[in-house]
Amino acid sequence: MDIFVGDVLVMKKNHPGCGNNKMKVLRAGADFKLSCMGCGHMFMIPRSKCEKKIKSVIHESDNCEG
Repeated sequence: MDIFVGDVLVMKKNHPGCGNNKMKVLRAGADFKLSCMGCGHMFMIPRSKCEKKIKSVIHESDNCEG
């Protein structure tokens, strides 16, 4: 799965803190550093665990056309 810094991940479940299901990728590698788009909470999660929880990916290049 191709996930890059700046992409937005739509998760299968909502964030327990605020109820938002969109996370922005701040760092990509063996681990992801994600930031909740609702409350701004930042956390690290292993790539293998995160990829199972992703519903869809909104690539940064799709957001800014032009």
